[in-house]
Amino acid sequence: MSAVAVLEFCRRPHGHEQAAMPKWMSRVDTIKPGGALGLAAVLAGINPKNLLLIVGGAAAIAQTGISGGQQAAAYAVFAVIASVGVGIPVVICFAMGKRSADLLAELRDWMGRNNAAIMSVLCLLGQADQRCHQRADLTAMPVVRGSAG
Repeated sequence: MSAVAVLEFCRRPHGHEQAAMPKWMSRVDTIKPGGALGLAAVLAGINPKNLLLIVGGAAAIAQTGISGGQQAAAYAVFAVIASVGVGIPVVICFAMGKRSADLLAELRDWMGRNNAAIMSVLCLLGQADQRCHQRADLTAMPVVRGSAG
């Protein structure tokens, strides 16, 4: 994850450079609901950054040693938290109606310009979390003392 964070940060636009938006992004505003659902599924499933975060979260939950029901609840919480980035614009759209168009366009542009930095921070936070869990696992290990002889 650290390598992905550094790579993303190094690829970010500098100064007044515009971030290159993927071609499919120019069509997002005109996609119908069914197409949006399919696009979301494809993007979530094949995006390497998403896969890293999903696998990391799933591995962290699996290593807790909690029961299957508790793991299912933890996965549900993980999914809700992971969906916040998509859910907030949807809530804004429904709450503000047509007035949300300018705000959401500004948000989309800002996230496009800062995507590399955002992903770098997320990857570093994930890495830091893994390190904390590894350190906690190491400190919880019993010390085995050998006999001198």
